[in-house]
Amino acid sequence: MRIVAITADLMDRSRISGAVDGVEFARDADGCAGADVVVIDLARAAALVGPVRAAVPDARIVAFGPHVEAGVLEQAVDDGADVVLPRSKFFQDPAAALAP
Repeated sequence: MRIVAITADLMDRSRISGAVDGVEFARDADGCAGADVVVIDLARAAALVGPVRAAVPDARIVAFGPHVEAGVLEQAVDDGADVVLPRSKFFQDPAAALAP
């Protein structure tokens, strides 16, 4: 299974790679080609949910963002994210958040 994450935050990258073996990081939707699961940091890449859905229509998209940004979380669902979690919930157990 190919897992790709889009986040520019170095701490988040470290936390995700520590919890999810073999995760790859991308900067844009093109970098997600062939992914089975795509993780998107909505605080930095909310605008990429739609383009990622278009680039990898069969991938499972898991997005996370600040709980205080309810509109951003709701927009991610509208744009095609399969799962949208508050940041705190996602980082409780990133591997579990990616499980189907």
